[in-house]
Amino acid sequence: MQKLAFLGLGAMGYPMAGHLANKTTTSVMVWNRSTSKAERCAADFPVQYSDSLTDVVAEADLVFTCLGRDEDVRQVLLGDEGVIAQLKPGTIVVDHTTTSATLARELADTCSAQEIGFLDGPLSGGEEGAKNGTLTCMLGGEATVLEQVIPYLETYCASITHIGSSGAGQLTKMVNQICIAGILQGLSEGIEFAEAENLDLEKVLTAISGGAAQSWQMNNRGRTMHQREFDFGFALKWMVKDLGYCVSQAEQSDTRLDLASEVLARYEQLVEQGHAQKDTSALILSQ
Repeated sequence: MQKLAFLGLGAMGYPMAGHLANKTTTSVMVWNRSTSKAERCAADFPVQYSDSLTDVVAEADLVFTCLGRDEDVRQVLLGDEGVIAQLKPGTIVVDHTTTSATLARELADTCSAQEIGFLDGPLSGGEEGAKNGTLTCMLGGEATVLEQVIPYLETYCASITHIGSSGAGQLTKMVNQICIAGILQGLSEGIEFAEAENLDLEKVLTAISGGAAQSWQMNNRGRTMHQREFDFGFALKWMVKDLGYCVSQAEQSDTRLDLASEVLARYEQLVEQGHAQKDTSALILSQ
């Protein structure tokens, strides 16, 4: 029986660890900075936990991580006392954290030097997708490594795409976030315009959602944006982080991201105004 370690039990990691435990015959050990979250996970799913990273990864064949940002991943995985240094050759690490492509490549190089497989596999679908097991995973790394973990990814992903070499998964996630930022900005402006013209928003959204303007954001967030309800979904503070990686990467490749940069500035302003935990659809508040 293979042994899995899952590190990071946030809004997405918690149900993902549960899917792994419920849908496979593997042994699953979990770890979280807040031990109380790991305790609850062990109460909800057939997993074991420890507050010691060393204990959690000591015998692991596969290590899945779903942390916060570059700094968190570095602290947990890298360094003389980091997780990678404690793994046995042949182990595979799958990082589901949305990070910079630079960090993904650094992790891949560090793992390779220790004969450890590595995949950068950021996700799209948010908390709802994690709970329902319908996430989209975009992966960078070696195809032969991916083949070994697909059965596990399929427990919580509806779509799994190998993009290319290390870092390609993170770059694809950046494309994803750039597109979402543009869609949300257009939707925010459209709703604001309709409201200013005293149109019936229910009828407007019904009319346009069947045509070229249709999007997931419109179908799932249009009405709640009109009602100014934002207590669900992907917290906008994380979009600030993600778009920051996008803008930084674009500067390296001399690519213009005018709209994404504007949306990032709007989100940063919303964070300053105390809206950090609201869903990304709260972008309409910046109009």
